[in-house]
Amino acid sequence: MKYRMDPTKQTTDVLVIGAGMAGLIAAAELQRAGRRVLVLDKGRSVGGRLASRRIDGATFDHGAQFITTRDPRFAAVLEQGRWSGTMEEWCRGFAGSVDGHVRWRGKPSMSAVAKHIALGLDLHLEMPVVALRRAGERWSAETAKGLTFTAGAVVLTPPVPQSLALLDAGGIVLPMEMRSRLAAIEYERCIAVMAVLEGPSRIPPPGGLAPAEGPISWIADNQLKGISAEAAVTIHATHVFSLEHWERERQESGRELLHAAAPWLGARVKTFQVHGWRYSKPMRVDKEPCVLVAQSPPLVLAGDAFAGPRVEGAALSGWAAAETILTTRRDS
Repeated sequence: MKYRMDPTKQTTDVLVIGAGMAGLIAAAELQRAGRRVLVLDKGRSVGGRLASRRIDGATFDHGAQFITTRDPRFAAVLEQGRWSGTMEEWCRGFAGSVDGHVRWRGKPSMSAVAKHIALGLDLHLEMPVVALRRAGERWSAETAKGLTFTAGAVVLTPPVPQSLALLDAGGIVLPMEMRSRLAAIEYERCIAVMAVLEGPSRIPPPGGLAPAEGPISWIADNQLKGISAEAAVTIHATHVFSLEHWERERQESGRELLHAAAPWLGARVKTFQVHGWRYSKPMRVDKEPCVLVAQSPPLVLAGDAFAGPRVEGAALSGWAAAETILTTRRDS
């Protein structure tokens, strides 16, 4: 239910900013606990780095390539995804390093994982938040579209530098120790190339490998992986290459990476696109699964920078954030 006394304002119990894995898990958990929850995200779709794209007849996973799990609670989520048809086992290791540990993939692609978790949530996509302010005993999120969302609690899940920028824009001053701790979290950058090939690649089954040297950290065959009808490869550059080439024209960087990938391509490139992940993976993870920035009204930061730089870490952080909100509201 939405309350709209002013058409430019909406209010809810909990506002979740960011519809990546951490935000979706937190929102779903809070909604199950009986809270009214709104989720805002600047993107056109949910999932964050659980991202997929189509180019002509080819499909690419160009963000997170697979999901692993060691936590029983998250493993249960993946099993539910298997039964719902939105997840399946991809492999148990790659050529030369088969370790028996399951790598899961989304079905038909990685974005399906996030879309499944998002079912039933009140989502507002293409809704970039520009500032988060304290409004008495509530929080107020201002968007680039001129809308304002108020809530009794907020879960903030963008990459930490973006979250800090929202707080700065709203005049929220953090304790010095907390500010320093959060500002120390840095992220790897990643330039990703999506290339449609005229024929099969030379990447060995099951379709992924991590070169030991050079500018490429990962290369995957999306057709072998089972998500693309046409021959299509995803190339992820190393952090060093991505940082050095970040300000260069993207197609130029893409051509350089395709040249480096030539031994594994095996076919002519028909077309390609390039995407830059500014916050690909945290290089340093905080010691806590989430951070309670303010207790009354509650404001919690969550994401893969708090519980581990993997999809599972983001999910665990989302659960921790939801529990923190619920506990804090009970105690306040």
